[in-house]
Amino acid sequence: MTQMRVKEETMKDVKEPEVNAELAKSFGLNTEEYGNILDILGRDPSYTELGIFSVMWSEHCSYKSSRLHLKKLPTEAPHVIQGPGENAGVIDIGDNQAAVFKMESHNHPSYIEPFQGAATGVGGIMRDVFTMGARPVANINALRFGSPEHPKTRSLINGVVAGISHYGNCMGVPTVGGETEFHESYNGNILVNAMTVGVADQDKIYYARGAKPNMPIVYIGSKTGRDGIHGATMASAEFDDNSAENRPTVQVGDPFAEKLLLEACLELMDMDVIVSIQDMGAAGLTSSSVEIADKGEIGVHLNLDDVPQRELNMLPYEIMLSESQERMLMILKPGSEEQARAVFDKWDLDFAVIGETTQERQLKLSMYGRDWCDIPVPPLVDKAPVYDRPHTQSPKPKSMPSDLPWKNRSMDKLLEDLITLVGKPNFASKRWIWEQYDSLVMGRTVFSPGITNTQSLKAADAALVIVEGTQKALAITSDCTPRYCFANPHEGGKQAVAESYRNISATGATPLAVTNNLNFGNPERPEIMAQFVGCIEGIAEACGSLSYPVISGNVSLYNETNGQGIFPTPVIGGVGLIQDYAAACGLAFRATDEIVYMVGAEGTHLGQSLYAKDVFDVEAGEAPSVDLSEELKNGEFIRDCIQSNTLSACHDISGGGLMTALAEMAMASKNIGVKIEAENISPEFWFGEDQSRYVVSVAQANRDSFEKAAMDENISIQKLGKTVADMLVFDTHNIKVADLISSHEDWLPAFMDKKTG
Repeated sequence: MTQMRVKEETMKDVKEPEVNAELAKSFGLNTEEYGNILDILGRDPSYTELGIFSVMWSEHCSYKSSRLHLKKLPTEAPHVIQGPGENAGVIDIGDNQAAVFKMESHNHPSYIEPFQGAATGVGGIMRDVFTMGARPVANINALRFGSPEHPKTRSLINGVVAGISHYGNCMGVPTVGGETEFHESYNGNILVNAMTVGVADQDKIYYARGAKPNMPIVYIGSKTGRDGIHGATMASAEFDDNSAENRPTVQVGDPFAEKLLLEACLELMDMDVIVSIQDMGAAGLTSSSVEIADKGEIGVHLNLDDVPQRELNMLPYEIMLSESQERMLMILKPGSEEQARAVFDKWDLDFAVIGETTQERQLKLSMYGRDWCDIPVPPLVDKAPVYDRPHTQSPKPKSMPSDLPWKNRSMDKLLEDLITLVGKPNFASKRWIWEQYDSLVMGRTVFSPGITNTQSLKAADAALVIVEGTQKALAITSDCTPRYCFANPHEGGKQAVAESYRNISATGATPLAVTNNLNFGNPERPEIMAQFVGCIEGIAEACGSLSYPVISGNVSLYNETNGQGIFPTPVIGGVGLIQDYAAACGLAFRATDEIVYMVGAEGTHLGQSLYAKDVFDVEAGEAPSVDLSEELKNGEFIRDCIQSNTLSACHDISGGGLMTALAEMAMASKNIGVKIEAENISPEFWFGEDQSRYVVSVAQANRDSFEKAAMDENISIQKLGKTVADMLVFDTHNIKVADLISSHEDWLPAFMDKKTG
């Protein structure tokens, strides 16, 4: 008797749990949603069918609270090949080449199980990219942790960073930059957002759409286990004191298996036998099979006996909802099955024909000689809930104190404040983290943001990765200022896009498109939904004004614990292009006796600033406003100056204002500072976080041409001083660059070396 026959005899009489409204509620479906399922089927669903509806209609998969508002985002441009709706977005970078990229969250799993949660987040986003036919060339991440004083913060950092470095390093894909910030609003719900950028030939891009009836459905990759079941549902619910019980829903990743899967998929793609392909990400085999069916306007019939399984006696419910890692679903051209099997046999990966596409648009599942599921595909997708949730006024920030603690600050005090600020957790060097990531593998990383103490890389506002075989390079960055988004969601959304635009422009690259990762609390609370809507509308306005469309993204809601939501955190992952990486500009001062200018208006705004919060413990006031026309004009001017080789160094002014921008340029140079000639000593001038601004250094020989170009383009510039050796000099006061570096570098290693109590 065969093994399958033994299973049939063992499992043929297995009964699934009784389905009712109470069970549906435990699966995350409300009464109305459960009623809609009954209407669609014309009967009670089976346990397996209920599970399928619950994950497909979860917030994580259906975007039921956000879909109405996501439509406001601009998604098209002449250089956009594929916008939202596929595994990743695609843009034209010339020469029949495309950049493929996306950002996704793994927040809840990373809080429950930091190492595996973060690792599988990296693995999942890389699969989204190479599923499209692109070879990943860079990873980037955006991390938010709770207060350093919180007892879990240190262990969460350890686990998350180890998981990210383990997966990315083992895959041989460089991690080239990102963000790490701390705030008490993330104490009970950290954020781990991972972004991957890949490169593909435009005529070799693969999509989930395109399948026709009577084609073989093939499962490839690792075996299916019981890990990750209902992971999408967990990601669609807020935390409480019992969230540790969700540990079994966290997937376990194997980067070595994913590396094999990457190479096998790209090899098979060269053979032109794949019709469509889909990553098994959230909701696993359910979402991948349904998406292929929906986009092809076909049905699928799966024989789950043939699914490679690593555990005994798995039920269809478990197989369909498992989120085991390193798996793909593909539709092959009929007759090419054995040719494809040979490729996966060579790479020692599972390959199984598990069904076929059908003319009838049904999702049918059979196993153990029984039928377990028969769901019409169109309403499973088209009738997923869409909610226009109430969005009343978002929470108001505290007002600025009437007696400002920085009033009448002397210059020597301002310099003391600078030393303090560069050593605070949010501004301090994250080199302890970057050094655990391999940023040089592949040998094509030119610039990397945040790395100030390695000889192999130059620091810049965005990472720069060379496109193999060309002089072109992709500029990559991630940006968000959650405190702005809390104070004023609309302006905060605009600013996240604007800072991304500035960071790319500061390298000399042209910003082309963004992906986003929209992290918010419970959308059923009107004030949280107001934050979401405000940020979306701000992002839409900025992306439209800057011709910087959104081509992919992810929404992560219910990021809160016991009713305490995170700060709204709509992370923007930006990608730009420079035609000759040798012409790109870094942020480090390069020589003494160069002129240092500020491009843009003088600083006036200290509301929600790092200076106010980290030096004086004042987290209050409005967010700075963003003049998008000024942002566009100044960005174009900066890029023109870099392309004409007028600038020696360029750095955008953002968190910490002008003073910290100068300090970062000095620290990146290691031993070049600046002697300031500007007489203004107001804290607002030096630490204000007004937008649309840059600091640049210009060689004496280029001074006249720079000033003339600014005058011709009506660009506001102000001379600040000249670069000098070893010091930041303000009138009779000075700071050694070495002392700045020491303050900047010391905090995180010391924090991570502390023994947990």
